[in-house]
Amino acid sequence: MRNVFIASGSAGLLFVIGASAIAYAQQKPALPDNYPRKAIRIVVASAAGGGTDFAARLIGTSLSERWGIPVVIDNRTGASGAIAVDVVAKANPDGYTLLMTPKSAIIAVALINKVAYDTRRDLVPISMISAQPYVLVTTASLPSNSVKELIGYAKSKPNALSYASAGVGADGHLTMELFKSMAGVSMEHVSFNGTGPGMIALLGGHIQLLFGTTLSVSPHAKSGRIKMLAVTSLKRTPLLPDVATVSESGLSGFESIGWTGFLGTAGTPSAIVSALDREISQILKLSIVQDKFLAGGGETAHVSPAAFREIIAKEFDKTARLVKELNLGQ
Repeated sequence: MRNVFIASGSAGLLFVIGASAIAYAQQKPALPDNYPRKAIRIVVASAAGGGTDFAARLIGTSLSERWGIPVVIDNRTGASGAIAVDVVAKANPDGYTLLMTPKSAIIAVALINKVAYDTRRDLVPISMISAQPYVLVTTASLPSNSVKELIGYAKSKPNALSYASAGVGADGHLTMELFKSMAGVSMEHVSFNGTGPGMIALLGGHIQLLFGTTLSVSPHAKSGRIKMLAVTSLKRTPLLPDVATVSESGLSGFESIGWTGFLGTAGTPSAIVSALDREISQILKLSIVQDKFLAGGGETAHVSPAAFREIIAKEFDKTARLVKELNLGQ
């Protein structure tokens, strides 16, 4: 039986990207109601420095150039992403306030915590932009070089290990809880405001392991500061062909695939949603964008609004079952 949990990876300083390419503005396609007429704000449901933040800034820059308008990246951390989601859920439905988020901030957090928004009622899917497995990483000093050795070490020292995540229900938290359940081990959870701060704690030896995106862990693994033990896809990823999967390392059927995407406020005109999806889709096809994703250890994976809505609905049901099974609701 496959044990599946789909989660996501994540990424605050206010960052303004100026509109610098006038030629793009002259080539701008016809848009509904002269949209956009002013700056677009992308609210990022994670801290600066992580994979979600990286993708938001990359796409924001391209939108700014293609449409000839400023794009503001607004990192809103805290409450496992719920603060950022709440900002967009309550915004004017005019297409000028967008949410860039990992799956966990709109699904797991809503299921585990008391939040002021309803994901399916208050948000409208625009585009899913990436999907990738997580990577299980540990400090270089931990005497475990495989999943099997890690499980053995954790069993011999209950609760001696601690792992980082971006909060209850966010990022790697549920992935690690699934790992713990299947492996029969106990470890302490330490919550941070994003993958970036969690990675800093890992590099400093304050925690011993985490599940991170390839974007966030690859540079540190290449430098030898952390160890990559396994990836969370059922098959090895072409991004890290020499890294084993958790499933083949003893926890058969273990799978956790992360995704990130854009959403807007419910009630946003469908013509604006379509225009945003069309531009984001074209941006993701640019070789320079794909190369930057690959250089950081990720891959683009565009999904349209309708298909994205279906994915969210299915993942809401899957995550609800996992939360109930692990008794994680508050």
